[in-house]
Amino acid sequence: MSQMSHSQSTPANHSCITTPYYEIDLADLERNLQVVQQLCELSGAKALLALKCFATWGVFDAMRPYLHGTTSSSLNEVRLGKETFDKQGDKETHAYSVAYSANEIDAVLHYADKIIFNSFNQLAAFKDKAKQAGVPVGLRLNPQTSNSSFIIADPARPFSRLGEHDLAKIEQVVADISGVMIHNNCENDSFEAFSASLDDIEAKFGDIFIQLEWVSLGGGIHFIAADYPLQKLANRLKQFSETYGVQVYLEPGEACIHDAAKLVTTVLDTLHNGKPLAVVDASIEAHMLDLLIYRETAPVVSINGNACALTQQQSDDSTIIYGKSCLAGDIFGEYQLTTQLQIGDTVAFGNAAGYTMVKKNWFNGVAMPAIVICDKQGHRRVQKSFDYADFKASLS
Repeated sequence: MSQMSHSQSTPANHSCITTPYYEIDLADLERNLQVVQQLCELSGAKALLALKCFATWGVFDAMRPYLHGTTSSSLNEVRLGKETFDKQGDKETHAYSVAYSANEIDAVLHYADKIIFNSFNQLAAFKDKAKQAGVPVGLRLNPQTSNSSFIIADPARPFSRLGEHDLAKIEQVVADISGVMIHNNCENDSFEAFSASLDDIEAKFGDIFIQLEWVSLGGGIHFIAADYPLQKLANRLKQFSETYGVQVYLEPGEACIHDAAKLVTTVLDTLHNGKPLAVVDASIEAHMLDLLIYRETAPVVSINGNACALTQQQSDDSTIIYGKSCLAGDIFGEYQLTTQLQIGDTVAFGNAAGYTMVKKNWFNGVAMPAIVICDKQGHRRVQKSFDYADFKASLS
């Protein structure tokens, strides 16, 4: 497994580093985090980085001053959060999983500061172990309503397994928990929709909240948008906290890293089959999988290092950019270009941090993008590179 020194840096010249690679921009990252920090200061809420969205721990030193800790979805994530984000012992490490197995719960409790169980069964099975370990216990609630435009990401979808909703049964176990987690937003950029949803949640569970110490409202709130009414959100969160006497937690993922990274690729080939086609040295299935899952187009942010903002446009002469895997639908998108792409051109796709690096895979054995960090002075370093040994080690 090859890795270059953190001190090895180069000026911001894309020709110096072999593509493909993810490039994280610390200046853009910190702009998001400053908004997160401001929201916390105004509202009294605490913010935990959702590792399921972004877990590139090479930039945790830059993120740590702005956040209160991490939240996880597995044993591996809770351990990573404890060892890399809370390495100085001054941050919180929350553990959650849809289901823990008996052979991992002891390790989870070793790393966790709080543990949230998804169901009554999981709570009954492991609450005593958590109590013996001195780890506060929570339960996930499902309000059966949500703000999500994607059924695949909707926690309140029909027959959802994510959390408990039966108020009478929740009341029977409230003495076993000190808090709850409710995550029912996905890319929700409307304060009014969030506030109305919280009204509904309070109407359903308010009598429970008053008996607790903390409530996590999860992530999926796009409050970093330039026109988002941040003060209104802060006031609403503060009102909620004071009404029930609870510490409010938020679990931002995308909000922390939105537009803070790009996937830089090189055009390997061009073809024409009814329209101009270009093939780059990365794969949407292997390196930006969420876009394939959600049928979305990768935004092009630069070509040959020149900034641009291309969105999908279809016409007789629009260019389709393909990935290099054998999947027929390995398509980054279709774009209207002023000049046609040539072999050797570099194309950078934006918003490549959230749900990308955590999902990257070795499909087709396509070269894994390196992870590059660009500091606020514009100097870039290769944080991590991958080679055949990594590919081989991922199999058996």
